Amino acid sequence: MREIYLDNSATTRVFPEAAKLVEQAMLSDYGNPSSKHRKGLEAERLFRRAREQVAHTLRVKPREIIFTSGGTESDNAALIGAALAKRRQGKHIISSNVEHAAVYQTLSFLEEEGFEISLLPVDKKGHISLEELRNALRRDTVLVSIMYVNNEIGALEPIGEIGRIIKEENPETLFHTDAIQAYGKYEIRPKKERIDLLSASGHKLHGPKGTGFLYIDEHVRIHPLILGGGQQEGMRSGTHNVPGIAGLGLASELCCRDLPARVQRLREMKDRLIDGLLALPGVRVYSEKGEGSAPQIVSASFEGVRAEVLLHALEERGISVSSGSACSSNHPGISGTLRAISVPEKLLDSTLRFSFGFYNEPEDVDAALAALSELLPILRRFSRR
Repeated sequence: MREIYLDNSATTRVFPEAAKLVEQAMLSDYGNPSSKHRKGLEAERLFRRAREQVAHTLRVKPREIIFTSGGTESDNAALIGAALAKRRQGKHIISSNVEHAAVYQTLSFLEEEGFEISLLPVDKKGHISLEELRNALRRDTVLVSIMYVNNEIGALEPIGEIGRIIKEENPETLFHTDAIQAYGKYEIRPKKERIDLLSASGHKLHGPKGTGFLYIDEHVRIHPLILGGGQQEGMRSGTHNVPGIAGLGLASELCCRDLPARVQRLREMKDRLIDGLLALPGVRVYSEKGEGSAPQIVSASFEGVRAEVLLHALEERGISVSSGSACSSNHPGISGTLRAISVPEKLLDSTLRFSFGFYNEPEDVDAALAALSELLPILRRFSRR
């Protein structure tokens, strides 16, 4: 049975070239980058090269890239670091009600520390209102954090417009975006989009797990959370994870190479899946076709079937999908994103997420649709008993 992996928003298969470089860094260039001997210099070269590779994809300076253990750490470092650095100027933070747990849990922590959090609602397509954002901004607003692409339904926020409004209203307000589902899918330009802080994760873009980065504009100062030896300009102490960093750097370069063609291929598979789902009875799709939504994510509800039951039925056919964000699967409960976009109560527990990566083929879509067309009538018949 051929494996069909349609859960790439949870994690991705590592590029073979990146995996080979990770192995090289572990077995050959294994020195400590802080050491002054040859082995240390070899490792330092890998670190610097990865920084240059990531920086080039964003058209920023290498020193503006700080490597982390992943997207969660990057989000935590950005939000807590910015809030602590700016607390004398104000304690008001704006975000949305559909953020990833790495953001909203961090905001809950900051609220306990005395910060005031304003959460903007979204419409049925998952987008915030720019007018509501403008009205929410205040003189004491020190930080705005809005995700670039929603990890569950793929809604694309107008990040450039958001950045412009923030800086028009208060140039001192910092703008952070969780770009974990967007980086490697869009040509992101932080300088142009007025982004001060940007989070990304290696394993979402065919890089190794346990890696990520935080872009910090050179004019921004945030409070470091990890203290010690002063590595990475004092922003993230600790011995560099050279193998992971090297793999992340190469994966970033490979992901962004021929990006328009890669993304077009993803979008064609996504549109093919949406068309096929809408042709099935009792299916509702929450992800849009076209440029207003991410090219790799499709969220859909299947009336009369529990998501977990359908997920395992597909798994028996060799098809891997998700019942929501992988990062929230350890915390039982219904997705806040689905509630925020007004999904009917009866469909909240009947929703699956399909997500594509660069190794998927159009045939994977056809196989998934064929399996669904066979399984849905059977599962609905059993659910009525």
